[in-house]
Amino acid sequence: MNMPDFEYHAPETLQEACALLAELGRNATVLAGGTDVLHKMKTGKLASGHLVSLKRLGELRNIRSKSGHGIVIGALTRHNEIYNSPLLQELFLSLPMAAHTMASNQICNLGTLGGNIVNGVPSADLPPILIALKACIRLVSAQGERSMALEDFFCGAAQTRIVPGEILADTTIPEQSTTGSTYIKFGLRRSGALAVAGVAVSVTVDKNILREARIVLASSAPTVMRARNAEGFLRGKKISGKLLAEAGAMAAAESRPRDSIRGSAEYRRNLVEVLTKRALRKAIDKGHI
Repeated sequence: MNMPDFEYHAPETLQEACALLAELGRNATVLAGGTDVLHKMKTGKLASGHLVSLKRLGELRNIRSKSGHGIVIGALTRHNEIYNSPLLQELFLSLPMAAHTMASNQICNLGTLGGNIVNGVPSADLPPILIALKACIRLVSAQGERSMALEDFFCGAAQTRIVPGEILADTTIPEQSTTGSTYIKFGLRRSGALAVAGVAVSVTVDKNILREARIVLASSAPTVMRARNAEGFLRGKKISGKLLAEAGAMAAAESRPRDSIRGSAEYRRNLVEVLTKRALRKAIDKGHI
């Protein structure tokens, strides 16, 4: 497999990158970690005459606390940087733990948060836990910038609401009252495998009552999705094993998986039921967010 010819651009600032994308139009592709873009070009799934690399934009590679807003993670932040972040490990441990399960160490040293989101694949590991934590994203272009809830970003298999000329700049996890969260996935290897099914959960528990629960499913529909019927069923109820099992069954009923080489739709529904119950119990018991 040979790489097709392309022209390489390495702007120094986000503003310069946006101007380049506006000038080059649809014949340009944004390059971040390159783990997906370069593979697609090698295999003929993507043809692009211009690659606009973001590697020099240090302003997009950081994890910082923003007073009154929460934690802001730049789109160029590597998976291993998320895993090793003391700030995230202290405040939102479920996110570093999800990053740790994603891929081989080599891929985690290259792959970026932005790439994992913008690709829009339903098996991505970081969007489910970020949606469970109510994350928002910021998109920047030569025309300005806009923000949206991450859960509104995905609109189909490998389809998102980003438009040509836009760059995902960062993701913000807001300050919140959540008392626990986690992400559990099942893959065909012990580590580094794509999720056959995955479930992220955040809960707010008060005196053994589930005040709020967010349940987000991966690899269980054309897009990452929330199991809203199961969430509503749990709200305001006393925690018990029976309750969590019933929520798992409801989440499975809401899922819309497909048959694939990694597992049948029926198998995935069974996984969603089991993983939802386990994730709820873990988030309730562990308490960390």
